[in-house]
Parts: sequence; structure tokens; C-alpha cells
Amino acid sequence: MSQQSAPQRQPETDDVRRPDLSIGSSDTTPYEDYVHADVLTHLQHPLSDDPGELAFLVTTQVMELWFTVVVHEWHTAAQALRRDDLPVAMEALERSTYQMEALNAAWKPLARLTPAQFNAFRGALGEGSGFQSAMYRRLEFLLGEKSASMLIPHRGAPREYAELEKALHEPSLWDEVLRLLARRGHAIPGEVLEREVTARYEPDARVEAVWAEIYAGPRDGELVRLGEALTDVAELVWRWRNDHLVATRRAMGAKMGTGGSAGVAWLEKRAGKNVFPELWTARSHV
Repeated sequence: MSQQSAPQRQPETDDVRRPDLSIGSSDTTPYEDYVHADVLTHLQHPLSDDPGELAFLVTTQVMELWFTVVVHEWHTAAQALRRDDLPVAMEALERSTYQMEALNAAWKPLARLTPAQFNAFRGALGEGSGFQSAMYRRLEFLLGEKSASMLIPHRGAPREYAELEKALHEPSLWDEVLRLLARRGHAIPGEVLEREVTARYEPDARVEAVWAEIYAGPRDGELVRLGEALTDVAELVWRWRNDHLVATRRAMGAKMGTGGSAGVAWLEKRAGKNVFPELWTARSHV
């Protein structure tokens, strides 16, 4: 009986696995040209010697980047609703929920700071506060949380001020939702549709009744699906605010917040407010 020879092993070469290292110029690479990683990784300038400050800085900067993405998605959704393109609006809202989950997860590096750990670099913040974030303010404006006074901290930054002023005078995402419902024959009151869009949105019992009627209809209706997509967004905003509250409470208790805010007391008030309020209250009448 003849003995079979063992299969020959192919020699392993670096060429099989190694990327082409010749791509790119002597100064940069296509990856760097696209991502600008060198810029991103040199934006951190800690002002204390505490090792925890770098993690705080990077986490905060990551949040700002996620704010930027979420604002882009909600603006895309608002524009799509304005032109009655519900599929595009739904896709943008769904993408934003994944992005909000990533944003919310960014609290984890900060959520276990003890008061002593936070105090080790808190002085570096000075009067700085997340409340002063222009991109977060644009996010809140899209949710209908508007006030012209919120532009005041940005008077010295022309680009930020102009972008916020534009967002202040544009209908919010919720305004566009209600206008879509009206165009589809639902009884959204005229005074709600014609309200001053620079003001904070206030819930209306008649809007609540419209959503109760929609939810009492076919369970697979496209407006029910829109309502659920918006509810997903609202829930994630609520979770972000609550995660912020818990992280702050653990790190500093009831002390005065940075930037002169009331700290935990202010965050508790914010966390108690629902985004798209009639979507929540309507459920009690279905």
C-alpha cells in the first residue's frame, strides 16, 4: 500500500497580509488626508497634572463630534418631512438612534468619577460648562427647546452665533412633524402651526388628541411608525440627560455647577422634561 505524501504548505509571506505601504506621500497618507487624525489627536491641552483630565477632555470632545452627527441627521429628517419624504426622514431618525446610543455610552468614562477625582482637575474648567456648547444648543433647538437668550454666550464667536441664530429662526423637527400631520388631514390647530418658531414649544392637548387618534388606528400605519421613531429619539435624549445627571451627582453632589449653573438641581429639572411631549401623554388615551 503506497503512502500518500503530506500536502505541501504554501510559504507565508509578508506580502499576503501587509497593506501597500507605498501609498501616500512623504508628508501624509490618504487616511490622514480624509480623517485628519493628526488634528484630532492634538486637540487635547490639559491644564492640570492629573491623569484623569485627558480622559475628561477626550470624552467631552467625542460628545461634541456626536452632537454634530446627530444634528446633521435631525436636520436631514426635518428637511425630508418638509417635502413629504417620509422614507428619508425615517432613515435619518433611525440612524440618529444608533448615534445617540454611542453618544450616551460616552458617559461611561466619566460616570464613576469620585468627588476627589473630579476635584483634581475641576479647577481647569474655570467658568467652562457643557451648557455653553453651541452644537448641543443646536441639538436642543431642533427638539423645540428654544430661547433667544441662549445665543448670548456665543456673541464673541461669529460663526457659532450665525449658525445658532439661523437654527433659532428655523422650524424645529417637531414643528415639521406637526406640519406634515396637518397636510395629511389631521386637526393640528392653526395657532400651533403658525406659532413663533423662535419660542420654546409648549404641549397642546389638541395635538395630544391627534396622536391618540393616530395610535388608535392601524398598528402598522406609517404615521404610527413615525411616532415610534420619534419616541425612540425622545427616550434616548431622556437617557442622555439622566446619565448626565447621575454622573454629575456622583462627581460633585449638590455643589454649584460649572459655569454658574445650579448643578444637579438644574439637571434634575431638565431630566424631568419629555421631548415631543404629546407622543407620551397621548398613550394614556389609546
